[in-house]
Amino acid sequence: MKKTIQGLLTGALLLAGTTPALANAPGGGYEGITAMYYGIIAVILGYGAYDIFFKSE
Repeated sequence: MKKTIQGLLTGALLLAGTTPALANAPGGGYEGITAMYYGIIAVILGYGAYDIFFKSE
């Protein structure tokens, strides 16, 4: 169970690390907030997947 949570968090951090490259508009100045936005969404989606598929009752 701890490895599952660790895997989800690692995946979320990797996704958050790659988002500035995916959403970097030249001259926009929103790179930081965009990375935070996508990172938060990744964490929420990761927790939802954990809650649905991996959480034991």
